[in-house]
Amino acid sequence: MANQTDLFHSFVNGMKDFLPRSEIVLEEIPAPQRLAPFAYAVSADLTDPRLVDSDGELEDIATGRFVLLHDPEGQETWEGTFRCVTFVRSALETEMESDPLLPDVGWSWFMDALRNSGAPFVAPSGTVTRVMSASYGQLSTSDETSEIEIRASWTPANAHDLLKHVGVWLDLMASAAGLAPVPEGVSSLPRRR
Repeated sequence: MANQTDLFHSFVNGMKDFLPRSEIVLEEIPAPQRLAPFAYAVSADLTDPRLVDSDGELEDIATGRFVLLHDPEGQETWEGTFRCVTFVRSALETEMESDPLLPDVGWSWFMDALRNSGAPFVAPSGTVTRVMSASYGQLSTSDETSEIEIRASWTPANAHDLLKHVGVWLDLMASAAGLAPVPEGVSSLPRRR
């Protein structure tokens, strides 16, 4: 039977072949070094093919990071030897920014993604932040913008399901960006490169 550290390395190798939905591009990034003896990190940009900027590039409507931490000794606050840490930032319609229930809705997106993954978990925690920006001076021609930021972490209860937890993060990102979920058993078409 594989030990926990072997499962971490299997996860890293599995990420090389991981295919997200077509609107999402993943990129491996440097992982934090001081949080755990083993760490892996990836970033994601979610685009909407209907939105193109002035340079003809697809506009990001959401972005985020996923970090998998592993400490073979475990950490008390984790309640296990692995910890998933995520960040999602997504544009919002300005009207939604003032909705007093927005933080609760953002947290429900996260909890729904966890429950729908089918992968057991413990110790979820996090924050939901709304950000509204107004521009002045030479930037005054820019529109007001609103974003939601969701920072969450949780412990996978079964280390054999680690890749499913990447799916939790990507489902959270899609929900925050307003994309419809991809039904189970249906694959999204790959993006042309």
